[in-house]
Amino acid sequence: MKEVKKPWGTEKHFIINKKCTVKILHISPNEILSLQKHKKREEEWYFLTEGYIQVENKKFKVKKNSFITIPRKKLHRLFAKNKNVEVLEICTGKFDKNDEIRLEDKYGRK
Repeated sequence: MKEVKKPWGTEKHFIINKKCTVKILHISPNEILSLQKHKKREEEWYFLTEGYIQVENKKFKVKKNSFITIPRKKLHRLFAKNKNVEVLEICTGKFDKNDEIRLEDKYGRK
């Protein structure tokens, strides 16, 4: 993300002239996404609320308005503790559901 100052305030530039998929993820309290990685795409997360992430074997809390980049092939997941978490997700590279490699999943998906 690049922040650009303007006379009236600022703009936050997330993607410029790149093919991408953009989603808002809503994680309900005490829920967790699968531990996963991707060979063909990178993910960038902009936290609309505070939330929690795991990257490889490290888990940590992320503040609202933080921007995190998840490179290709890195294990990652989002989770919520006692309240909802909302994250703007921007995927660049080849967006293909078959590229998602799940290593662990609370809901029994493969």
